[in-house]
Amino acid sequence: MKASAPSEHSVGSVNAAEIERLLESVKDPEIPVISIRELGVLRGVKVENGAVEVTITPTYSGCPAMDFMRMEVERTLKQAGIGNFQVKQVLSPAWTTDWISDSGRKKLLDFGIAPPPHSADIRALKGGSPAIACPHCGSTETEMLSQFGSTACKALYRCKACKEPFDLFKCH
Repeated sequence: MKASAPSEHSVGSVNAAEIERLLESVKDPEIPVISIRELGVLRGVKVENGAVEVTITPTYSGCPAMDFMRMEVERTLKQAGIGNFQVKQVLSPAWTTDWISDSGRKKLLDFGIAPPPHSADIRALKGGSPAIACPHCGSTETEMLSQFGSTACKALYRCKACKEPFDLFKCH
């Protein structure tokens, strides 16, 4: 668990909703179209007595993007004039794809990344491969090429219909 040291100053009165809106500008550096809130990495914002506490959770423990995201949260808060804050990284509860918002799922799809299914596919439960729709053409005639895609949190697939490769955000 990493936490940045609290700063010494506080500016005015802010509330958690305002901080969450402010942090909407912090994007995942590996998927720059989706915010950390939409991805579910932003787990919480507390404001007590003018002090702000932001909690973030990585999609995978050891995710290399977390340090960058934490620094972007800190930079965003400082630029907004918020001086008394702490950014905590927590591993429990573990991040799950259930935390990706509907707008985040749409942005992943529009970016060419297949969002994870909302629920388990019966084929996967029986040891088969789930039907994954191609984000380019929509066909479910797809195949996994590699358990690991462009990052550890994604798998590499190919569409048999349009022949385009694509990443699937792994479900966990």
